[in-house]
Amino acid sequence: MERKHYKQEINMTDALMARINELISHYPEDKRKSALLPVLHEVQDAHDNWLSIELQDKVAEILHIKPIEVYEVVTFYTMYNQKPIGKYMFEFCQTSCCCLNGAENLMDYTSEKLGIKMGETTPDGMFTIAGVECLGACGYAPMMQLGDFYKEKLTEEKIDQLIADCRDDKIILHDK
Repeated sequence: MERKHYKQEINMTDALMARINELISHYPEDKRKSALLPVLHEVQDAHDNWLSIELQDKVAEILHIKPIEVYEVVTFYTMYNQKPIGKYMFEFCQTSCCCLNGAENLMDYTSEKLGIKMGETTPDGMFTIAGVECLGACGYAPMMQLGDFYKEKLTEEKIDQLIADCRDDKIILHDK
């Protein structure tokens, strides 16, 4: 299977570098790698919510670590995106409790409704659908994460309303 290489403009602004340096300052000089996760979050947030290979290389350079050390983290955690994603990313929990409560059917329903497969983005760049590991809200299954927020006890009607609210720009994605 051939991997597609996505191009991304790298824009390490003074404000972003100041934030990265502030994060790094919380760790001893010989433990800069400890800042990797929060640095990746900041860099991803500043770059349309995804991290190209070149951007990951830049993070490695800043932290004085090998690029493979960044790749290992980015490919392990679903919170880091390796390709452009939609403005609204529906991240469905796909572990036991949610699946037993209908998550797989809701994932299929959402895919059909938006005309895309899991892991794809709609042509207008509005939506991406992904399956992720346990989000730790089993009592509210089936559920998904949308931005910083959980959407719980999902039904087809709730999915329809979420899609409509996203299209009407009524969804808040971040609590910052």
